[in-house]
Amino acid sequence: MRKGVRCETAKCAMERQGANNPPGVHTWRRGKGSEYAVRLREKQKVKRYYGLMEKQFMSYFHMAERATGNTANTLFVLLERRLDNVVYKMGLAPSRNASRQAIVHGHVTLNGRKLDRPGYFVKVGDQVSVKATDKTQKMFKMFVELDPNRPIQDWLSADRSALTGTVKALPTREDVQIPVEEQLIVELCSR
Repeated sequence: MRKGVRCETAKCAMERQGANNPPGVHTWRRGKGSEYAVRLREKQKVKRYYGLMEKQFMSYFHMAERATGNTANTLFVLLERRLDNVVYKMGLAPSRNASRQAIVHGHVTLNGRKLDRPGYFVKVGDQVSVKATDKTQKMFKMFVELDPNRPIQDWLSADRSALTGTVKALPTREDVQIPVEEQLIVELCSR
């Protein structure tokens, strides 16, 4: 099975039945995790889901903390607005890692200009497209053919045959499909 689609199936490492157990053979011997361990686990889920390192994640958290409104909702909206996430959600790449690599290698344009920063925040009305070279177009068409019926969220529109898409609106917390307790993350990071 392809790595990119794996987290949308029952084989997802984060959703497995034993995913909430600590690593190792003797998980049954360990007691219940402390409050800190539970909160840390939730934060690690989000970091792994979006492919972020600690410093990046904390930078986004501090941005969300300074913004008005619910910190947890703002954090997830910021994470959803990343360019690598948008390319993945439009169905132009099989995984966030593949979309991140394509952006860094210069295969993706934003509003007609090459952008090589996967963490760039998209805005409403931004046009995301694939570079017009034959090799790049062929690679992305292969990506789209791997999963042609992947649903596109309401805040995005995509024309997969033309390998383009547009950001129609900003995402909301309901658009985030991660089974995570966001309040635990806020409690951990606010200490």
